Amino acid sequence: MMTGEAILGLPSFSQRANLREQVADALRAAVVTGQMEPGRIYSAPALAVQFGVSPTPVREAMLDLVKQGLVEVVRNKGFQVTGVSDNELDQIAEIRLLLEPPAGATAAQRTTPADVAELRPLAQAIVDAAATDDLISYIDADREFHSRLLTLAGNLRLVEIVRDLRAQTRLYGLSELVRRGRLTASAAEHVAMCDLLAAGDGAALEALLRTHVGHVRREWA
Repeated sequence: MMTGEAILGLPSFSQRANLREQVADALRAAVVTGQMEPGRIYSAPALAVQFGVSPTPVREAMLDLVKQGLVEVVRNKGFQVTGVSDNELDQIAEIRLLLEPPAGATAAQRTTPADVAELRPLAQAIVDAAATDDLISYIDADREFHSRLLTLAGNLRLVEIVRDLRAQTRLYGLSELVRRGRLTASAAEHVAMCDLLAAGDGAALEALLRTHVGHVRREWA
């Protein structure tokens, strides 16, 4: 396990309000872009020095990220980015493939034009974020889009299960997709999902979701 504090490209928030939220956003960005690495210990006091704030909002922000599954507490030391092995990614992807595509097919049979109208702005937000390589906005819009899509199938317990699974894998490979110029193509699939929902084409939506979820292993990992 790596110790010692890496110097990250973090902004200073010493004169800003809502420090906890802004620090959490910056830390999420550092995790997503790979600046914060699995296996290295990060302490709230050391990060606070880089932010130019007191340790309290940094510690609170890190605990927010713990709840989201992005980092974990290392007792008496600090925090570290949550790591996921190849085998764990395989298992998570397998479970998601069992749950999400069939739920999408069900949603297509129940969706109203009003439902699709609510989803389209989120799909566009994902496309816009991909166009500017804004990974944090991409992740936020992507999470909301898929939660709402699955909610249309009517099984809220399934939505919660998938949300937890996605939280464990949504970081992996995004930066690589950006580097390879594939993030835009992945984003465009959300617009296609809206079109298939509007058409009530459950079979095609199920097939697209299988491809989309497959990015977790074929491209993201």
